[in-house]
Amino acid sequence: MNTALVIMAAGIGSRFGGGIKQLTPVGPNGELIIDYSIHDALEAGFNEVVFIIRREIEPELRAMIGGRLERGIGTIPNLRRVSCVYQELDDLPEGFDTAALAADRAKPWGTGQAILACRGVVDCPFAVINADDYYGKSVFRAIHDFLTEHGTERGHYCMAGFVLSNTLSYFGSVTRGLCEVSPAGYLTGITETRNLIRTEQGAEADGVAIDGKTPVSMNMWGFTPDFLEGLEEEFRESLRTGDTVRGEFLLPEVVGRRLKTGEARVRCLETKDRWFGVTYKEDRPIVERRIRELIDAGVYPPRLFSEQLV
Repeated sequence: MNTALVIMAAGIGSRFGGGIKQLTPVGPNGELIIDYSIHDALEAGFNEVVFIIRREIEPELRAMIGGRLERGIGTIPNLRRVSCVYQELDDLPEGFDTAALAADRAKPWGTGQAILACRGVVDCPFAVINADDYYGKSVFRAIHDFLTEHGTERGHYCMAGFVLSNTLSYFGSVTRGLCEVSPAGYLTGITETRNLIRTEQGAEADGVAIDGKTPVSMNMWGFTPDFLEGLEEEFRESLRTGDTVRGEFLLPEVVGRRLKTGEARVRCLETKDRWFGVTYKEDRPIVERRIRELIDAGVYPPRLFSEQLV
């Protein structure tokens, strides 16, 4: 069974303060966080990589990673296909004034629209990740194992459930999907929560204390291809009823609605791995240090891919 890694790399990164955060080098040979995620996914058994990008960053992405991955097909273990799809402001369902709606916005329409861009390209079970988040090795194996076991079951999905306190930045607020999980390990509800900050007691959002042990979504999902069915109509409804200037069509909210209607069941794959990422520029030295620690511990080789591909 083919399985794809879908990487959401079209974000603007408004809190990063300039530059393209998903293309920020963090490894000793200029590796990106994406490089480590791709390495872990291929090692786990995924064999396709799909980048969701904005067209304006395509030349830089291909120069830094996409091109050498394509050249590595046949030599990088498991890798059989590399694709790019595009998340654009004007990629809207028929019937909307595309030019007018796009003119009022500064950034794309959110992670739900990003996954919608994969229609017609992704036709196998797939994992979804953010480009600027490091997730750890074990959860890629867990999601791949789930997809190979349940990849033909419609509406049966999974998500990586991280511990909230393991996902907070030291330099500012973050957004996380706070999860409710049944005793059987299935997601029963998810609330997209903004302005989460680290505190001595755990975490809080807008002054409300939150248990640091709460399971959260880091936009690391495992879906079967049927997830893409109906997504355009859900986007259409979001445009009809939501804020078309600042609102977003978000993946966790899509999953939450489908949970309520019974269209989906989602297994929460708990992981104790520690997240790190480059939400803020100040995060970069911490990421570089943690990557070096993982290399020193033998988790990764000093050079991820063969020398001729880097």
